[in-house]
Amino acid sequence: MNIQKATRSYEAWMSARTRVVKSDLAWKHAQMSASPFQFLRGTYYRWLQVWPTVCKKLAGAPRVLAIGDVHVENFGTWRDCEGRLIWGCNDFDEAYPEPYTLDLVRLGTSAHLACREGHLKLRLGDACAEILNGYTEALESGKPFVLAERHKWLRDVAQGKLRAPAPFWENMRELRDAKGGATRHARKVLADLLPERGLPFTLKKRVAGMGSLGRPRVVALANWRGGYVAREAKALLPSAHVWLHGGADRIWYEAIIRRSVRVPDPYVLVTEKWVLRRLAPDCSRIEIASLPKAYEEDRLLFAMGWETANVHLGSRKAIAGVRRDLKKRGKKWLHAASKEMAAAVIEDWEAWRKT
Repeated sequence: MNIQKATRSYEAWMSARTRVVKSDLAWKHAQMSASPFQFLRGTYYRWLQVWPTVCKKLAGAPRVLAIGDVHVENFGTWRDCEGRLIWGCNDFDEAYPEPYTLDLVRLGTSAHLACREGHLKLRLGDACAEILNGYTEALESGKPFVLAERHKWLRDVAQGKLRAPAPFWENMRELRDAKGGATRHARKVLADLLPERGLPFTLKKRVAGMGSLGRPRVVALANWRGGYVAREAKALLPSAHVWLHGGADRIWYEAIIRRSVRVPDPYVLVTEKWVLRRLAPDCSRIEIASLPKAYEEDRLLFAMGWETANVHLGSRKAIAGVRRDLKKRGKKWLHAASKEMAAAVIEDWEAWRKT
């Protein structure tokens, strides 16, 4: 099955489970042509097909409840119940039991492609080494990233995205009003998540992300006591693993955030059809391309590897096997596998662009 057939098959599977927003899907297809990195972000379903063939020796590694669609822009910030700024992985749409190596190779591959496109200045081998070092160390003593007394360097990186709330809220106000029957349930669950019962709000349509483009995504925008507040609902689907291999339509989103070594976001709520969260200038993912020119890339990738281990530590019974498996593989396996997968992604991207 080539990339075109895989995409048609996956999108047919998706449309059988949720109302597809065709304009968003067309936008996704265009963005997939823009660069290999964007293509990687939008085609986790294809990754699941290709990676066991390219990385045969890794596909049999111990299984954990994995992130799945992890990449260098799948990390961001949120506020905990104490108002502290937290950094970590913030998207678990594709969570599913997978070999622990899948998350590491996908993160390493995304770093390779980000380096190739000039968003990271590190050498490719050094980028993978930092990810692997962070992951290995965190398996022994995982801790979440609370950006208060510690991790000042990471707080400085994150707060580079927090300095301009006015443009953020202007963008929220300019979103188009949401319409359609699929938003009725979202309206109800979003209303329950606002800070006051009965607070008037406008329901807006939002286009964001890459992998989830095509699914309904709506925002409740309200003016509350002198300022704006926003809550988002995004339609949930089972992991693409179910599309490829079959099985029950179970969604693992709630399980993975509950089990991980993590400071929870009190506004993340998973229902049968939606994942809901608070939107704010300090509650969003961090785009690598938008970071300041001077920041410590090695430490950031180390932290991403560490946070990946924080998530995997939720699979407690598997961790001893993961540690043993890691010791067998040496220091350069992740770089080699990520390099091979980056080449496979670029090959698929070039085939996609031709059509």
